[in-house]
Formats: sequence, C-alpha cells, structure tokens
Amino acid sequence: MKDQGLDFFLELNRIEYVAPKVNRGIQIVFVINDVLTVETNRRFYSLGENDLLLLNRNQLYQFHGTKDNCVLLLTITDSFIDRFYPEYHIRRFKCFSQEVEMGRELKVDNIRKLLAEMMITYLRREESYKLEIQGNICQILIILIRNFSFEGTAFEKIDTDDQRLTQIIDYMERNYEQLITLEEMAQKTFLSTAYLSRYFKQKMGMGFSRFLMNIRLKHGVKDLLYSADSISQIAMKNGFPNIKSFTNLFKEVYGVTPHEYRETHSAEQQMDSVNRYNLNDSETLMKSLDVLTKLGMILTADDKMYVNTETRYEELSIELTREKQGLIDLPENILMISELKELLKEDVRSQVLMVKDELGLGFIGIRHLVSGTTILPSVETDERVATTSSYFNINGALNFMEKHNLSLFVRVDYQEISKDQKQYFSKLAKLLHHCLQVYGERYLSKWHFMFYEPYFTAVESNSLQQVYLKLYRLLKQHVPGIQVGVFLPFSFYDEKIPKEHIWQVKEGDHIDFIGYHANQNEVIDFTEMGDDRFSLAKEYIADTTNKVKGFLKQHQIDKPLFLVSWNTLSGNTRYTNGTFFRGALVLKNALDLANKIESLAFWINTELHEEDKQNLRIRLEGLELFHYFKGKRPAYYAMLFANKLKGEVVAKGHDYLMTQTNRGYQLVLMNCNYVNPYYSIEEAFLQKLNKDIRVKISGIQRGEYQVRKYIFDKDNGALYTNWWKLSSKYGMDAEIIDYITRSSHPSLELFDESIDDEWVFYSYMTTNAIHFFDIRKAIEFSD
Repeated sequence: MKDQGLDFFLELNRIEYVAPKVNRGIQIVFVINDVLTVETNRRFYSLGENDLLLLNRNQLYQFHGTKDNCVLLLTITDSFIDRFYPEYHIRRFKCFSQEVEMGRELKVDNIRKLLAEMMITYLRREESYKLEIQGNICQILIILIRNFSFEGTAFEKIDTDDQRLTQIIDYMERNYEQLITLEEMAQKTFLSTAYLSRYFKQKMGMGFSRFLMNIRLKHGVKDLLYSADSISQIAMKNGFPNIKSFTNLFKEVYGVTPHEYRETHSAEQQMDSVNRYNLNDSETLMKSLDVLTKLGMILTADDKMYVNTETRYEELSIELTREKQGLIDLPENILMISELKELLKEDVRSQVLMVKDELGLGFIGIRHLVSGTTILPSVETDERVATTSSYFNINGALNFMEKHNLSLFVRVDYQEISKDQKQYFSKLAKLLHHCLQVYGERYLSKWHFMFYEPYFTAVESNSLQQVYLKLYRLLKQHVPGIQVGVFLPFSFYDEKIPKEHIWQVKEGDHIDFIGYHANQNEVIDFTEMGDDRFSLAKEYIADTTNKVKGFLKQHQIDKPLFLVSWNTLSGNTRYTNGTFFRGALVLKNALDLANKIESLAFWINTELHEEDKQNLRIRLEGLELFHYFKGKRPAYYAMLFANKLKGEVVAKGHDYLMTQTNRGYQLVLMNCNYVNPYYSIEEAFLQKLNKDIRVKISGIQRGEYQVRKYIFDKDNGALYTNWWKLSSKYGMDAEIIDYITRSSHPSLELFDESIDDEWVFYSYMTTNAIHFFDIRKAIEFSD
C-alpha cells in the first residue's frame, strides 16, 4: 500500500530475495514470521521472529529470506520527513531490536505495536483509516527522533535528489567488476577529473577509489558466504586487481582475513536459492489467521505506549575513578513512637522489627517518659509482696527493646519539667534506679536524653540553663555513661540561635550531643506560586546541617549531630502532602547527610504522628514510614534503597551515586524536582518534569553481568496510586486495604549484560523517581 502523496509505503510480504538497491527515505523491516537476512554495505543482520531493523536513507541493502517468512516493511520518504523535521538530513537512526541498549526495549515494543495497528487499520479500512495510519507514522517518527537518532556522517548526509551523484553510484554498482577509473567517470559525466574528485569526496565523505573498493568488498563478502569460489577467484571476479588488495581491505574493514570470516559465518551458506518477492500478496497474507494472530499478540502484549512528547532528554556520562571515594556512612535511624507504651502493641512491634531488618535501626524515640501514661499510677494493696508494679508497661517495652538491641532516645521538654520540678526529678530518679536493677548500667549507657525548648520561648536563658544542668547531673549520677544533649533552635537565615538559648554555647563540657531541626517547608511561602520560590528548598537540609556545623565550630563545640525532625517539600495541606510523590527527595537528602550526622529520625506511622500533634492543623514536623493501614510510605522505600547501597563510592553527582562492591557495582539515579506541591494535581505539568536519560558509564570491569533494576515512582510503589485506582464511595474493607499494601512496592526488572569497559543504557524517570541498579558480576559454572 502507498499513499497518494508518496509519503510512505507499507507492505506485508514473503521475501526470498531483493536485489541490491539504495534506500530512498528510511525503512523499517519487521519480521513477523520465520527469518530474514539483511545485507548492507556495512554488515549482515540476521533477523528472527519479532525482530525489527531500521535502514537509513541512502543505505545500500539487499534481502535474503525463506519462502515461508512474513515481513512487514514501512518506508517513510525523505520528502515527508523533511516537511516536519528540518534536521533530518544531518541525522541518522540506529535501531536493531537485538542490539537495543538497555532501557530502550519499551520504545521498540511501541514501534512494533504501532506497525501492527497500521496493518489492522488498513485491513479494516474504516472511514478515518488514512488519518489513523498517518498518526501512527508520526508517532513512530517521534519515537525514532527522540530515542534512536544521532548526528550522521558525511555519507548519510547525501542529498538523494542529486541526480548526477545517483547516476555515478548506480553506474559503479552495475559495473563494479569492471575496470572503472576516475578519468573515465569524469568523461561520462562531462566533468574535469579534479572537480569530480573534490565533488565526490565532498558528497560521499570518502574518495572515489575507496568508495568503489567498498562496493567491490560488499559483493566479495556475499560471494564468500554464498558461493564455493576460492578467495582468489572472488577477488578477481569482483574487480580487485589481485588477491592481496582484497585481503588487505577485507582485514581492515572486518578485522579478520576472508578465510577466517568464511569459517565463522559458514551457516550463512545454507540459504536456499531465491526468487524476487511478490508485491501483490499483502492482502492474502494480512487475512491469514496466522498473521492476524501474531499482530493481535503484538497489540495486546503491552499497553504501555510512549506518547509523552514533553519528556526532557538528558545525557549522563559517568567516569569511574580509580581511587575510591570512601564508604557511605549512613546516619543511624531513630524511630519516633510517641510514648513508650506504644511498644506493647503488636502492630507497632511488627513495624519496628521490619524497619530494623530492612532499614537499620538504633533508637526508639519517645516523649513523656515520666509524665505520660506509660508509668502506671500507684495502687494501694495489703499484699506483703506487691504483685503489681507501676513499671509493668515500661518493663514490657524495654524487654522488647533490649532483646532486639534497640536503645532509648528520650525527648525531655522544659515545660514538662517546669510543671513540678521536684516531682519530675523524683520520678525520674526512681525510674532510673528501677531500670538499673533490671537491665544494668551497660544497657542504660546506650540511652540518649535530649533537653528541648522551641525556638520561640518566654523562658529566660538562666532558667533553661539551670533546669538542663539539673537534668544532666541527675542522669550522670545514676548512669555516668548515659548521653545527655540539647535541642539547638537554629535559624537558617540568621545563622544563630535566639538569646534565650545562648547558654548552650557556654555549656559545651556538659553537652554530649546536639539535636536540630530542618524542614524544607519552612523556607517557602505557599501563597507564592512562582517556581523560582521553590528552588530555594533544593539544598536546604544539607545547607542547614553545614550551617549548624559552622556555628558550633565558631564556638569550639564538636559534638555528634542528631537530625530529630525534618521533612522534604510537601505543601501545607493534607491534600498536597498526601499526593505529591517525593521518593527521590527523601533519598537525596539522606545521602547528602551521610558521613555528616550521627542519627536521623522518622515517625513510625501516620496514626501515632498525628496523635502526637493533635493541636496542629497539618503535621509537617517529620516523615512517616508507614500509613494508617501498615502500608509503606515513600520514605520507607527511599531509605530501603539507601540501606541497600554498599561498597565504596566510585562516582557521585547531584542526582546519582555509584559504588563498587565485592559483587560488582551499584548505581542509584534520582529525578529530583523541587516544585510547588500544588502542581501535583496537574498531570500535564508533572509530565514535563519527567526525563529520559541516556547513561554512559566508562571504566567498568569487562565481563558478563546480571543487572537488577528497581524502579520506585508514583506508579511503582506509591500507595496513593493504588488507593485512587481502588477508591469507592462505599469505602474499603480489610481485603482491599491488604491488597493495596501488598501491591504497593517498587518494580524489578532483570537483564543479562555483556559489558566491555563502556556501558550505555536508558532510563525513563517520572517526577522524583528512583532507579536503583544492582550490577552483579556473573560467575560462570564449570564442571
């Protein structure tokens, strides 16, 4: 079939042989059934079922196939592409399904599907079928231009409308076995010899004689594979002056001698005798059940069509350094659970153990150790030996913690103490005495107590200092090894602390660690909608950490840092806070803090976090790892990938990090986007933040690898995607919630890759997506 404007040709044929010809436009060869060999002036391609190959403009080619194959050919003319793509004449396409780079398989699948749709559409011939076919061709061209094009050489830039050049090439193709000289060709074309030499080299990118030798070599290779002639006979038959010139050129181009090449490709000799294909049997082939079944399978195999033309394209070149850049020392995690008694609940315990096993966990963070409801009120009894204890709940929680080697991180508020100092310190002393009796000093020495008063306070500096020192002395008196620290209410803009807290810089000898706070939402005025405002949040957490370190250094204080409360850019409403996917932002901040701080805090789940902040309209003080219904929130999986990173850093950039392990390599890519979370409801806007990234890594050890690629984004792992899909005005029961929890996890893809020093692949990343690659060296088994 061809359209009336000669824009494209679409054929479905059985191909046994097509004589050498020059391609006009680009041609896509898609083998639906059996096999086909495509021979170009550069190489041979052996296509099997479902293979796809693109032939470029001006490319010399011929086909060899079997009598039972079925091949779909789509030719798109130069004139059609030129009208819509002015860069066409300086571009070249490379697309062969067997050699497509990792990450481009989906794009090839999309082309297959579009080709199948075109054939089905043509078979039906409904009212708008021509428009549909034209649309499919445009989609194919968009995929090719965005994913498989690169700058061409001089040969690929030839203008096919140059009739003189076409005549010269055609003459050389028809008479290559004869003696052809530059002088003879100049006479035939009415040009001077010098002009023809310059003209030909300018147009073809190579000299006249070399181009002629390449034509002869191409035909010589065919004779090597499809005839029993000796190598000397082949050389003479194809116009070479002697066997030596044939052998030298052959080895220069193919890297082996003609004899070695024939030995290696001997299987090609078994091709049957061939006939020119019949151009009139497309209708019959299309209506055959076998072909329709194959086309139907292609259409239903994958619903993922590449239709987003707004995606950014980026190239990332990674040079692995010979010198390692050190290990990644991630902060130890603190898991906030509100009061200690929450550890008596089975669901909280299961979440704690899951975090410990998969993310790593050092501390359980609590508040109200003494003033809360964990310590039971005293009960009057006439028993000689009391069978009840005020510390029953505390013992149950601490037994669990000690068994799993978890330490206590206690936040002590000034307001909590100031209500009744005498009673507070008395209850604290009794509790410490009890815990020493039951658990011993060695376990309690791992505990941390942090004295807390917010940035804005009406309490005078002296009062805060006196209460802290009293707390410090009491704790150290009972457990000398216990760690006592303060919360530093640091101002990011002023780079200082309020005068009410200045006492902290004078008590460095009585402070074991420093807690601080960093929340990206604090630097944003959410009434401002401009994008530039939100770029301020990019490095906020890392910058805050550096500023805190600088401030402490000015005052000669060098203490471990604990980031006890933090958040990425989320918005100031529950709607945006819940829907804006932020996985890469969490991971990026965690990696930025590696080797800089001692500990990093998270809230265990939404329920306990919100119960603890009942007086606030929106809870932005921390990141939660679990939702109400035990589903894992993005922060959980982001930290899971952080914890999976092993080995020493060999390359690092703003949005990527690569390590070398004893099993191979690991690479994490992040598509970090700092934008107004309100835009998360605008899908069209978010699509513009997606990026298609071509990654080239140089310096990888050569060998065979198994690559495990994990994808974590809004469609692979985020709770809210499945929550929306399964929403119902009649609510959800346990079965639906359990399904959402089980199905919301990152996807996994597996590839076998042969890497030879340089590895190139593609990754299509949506907003704030994480792609994690575990590149494992394959170990071959031998008997």
